Amino acid sequence: MPEVDLAFPRAYVEFVNPDDESEVMRCDLTWLTSSYRCIFGEGCPGIYADAPDVGCCTLGAHFADKTDEKRVAAYVDMLDENLWQQKPQGRAVRKKDWIEVDEDGERKTRTTTVDGQQACVFHNRKDFAPPTGGGGAGCALHALAYVLGKNPVETKPDVCWQLPIRRTFRSVERQDGTTYTEVSIGEYDRRGWGPGGHDLDWYCSGNTEAHVAPEPVYVTHEAELTELMGRAAYAELVRHCDAHVRSRSALALHPADPH
Repeated sequence: MPEVDLAFPRAYVEFVNPDDESEVMRCDLTWLTSSYRCIFGEGCPGIYADAPDVGCCTLGAHFADKTDEKRVAAYVDMLDENLWQQKPQGRAVRKKDWIEVDEDGERKTRTTTVDGQQACVFHNRKDFAPPTGGGGAGCALHALAYVLGKNPVETKPDVCWQLPIRRTFRSVERQDGTTYTEVSIGEYDRRGWGPGGHDLDWYCSGNTEAHVAPEPVYVTHEAELTELMGRAAYAELVRHCDAHVRSRSALALHPADPH
């Protein structure tokens, strides 16, 4: 099947964040109970047809803020030639080796072009064969996480480990004049990339090829959701997702899921 249409019925749940009464979590149950999983290296054709081995790492990663950049920088210093194919040789790594500023003045990871394929500087190509063996295509910072016994949530830029989960914030005023912050947790579909998202040759979140996980997103992405919501809010989300799985209607199913 081709990628599903972006507009379809969804089920949501709202609940107060147990750790912060000023926040109301608004969670997309249709997405969070879907069978999506990342299929990089397992049939992912990449977001651009001319870079099929790069996945969604073609454009590099924008940093969320200075804290995000500083955290990643600490792990970049731990990368060696066995993990990072494009690590500068014979000298210490400098910020300009892996950070660049885009046309809007935003800081992001650099991109490089190898054999005609543009990708993030941390993306190891499929011909990567480090001295210690192993290698192949993939993110150097992702590989570092496993070497350190950590979750990639800790080592990669925020946008990399969040995708394709999307968190947004909105200030809401009630009729009685009180306000709260609405924290939405949902699907980062191709619209999340801005106008250019519609030009992507392939995208995973709404594609049947990527809806093949034996367990739902809220289970497989526990680490990411806990980081985005907090542990107490995640526990409450699990309770609602469990109930939704048991009783959801056909209208609330993600159309990319197998039926």
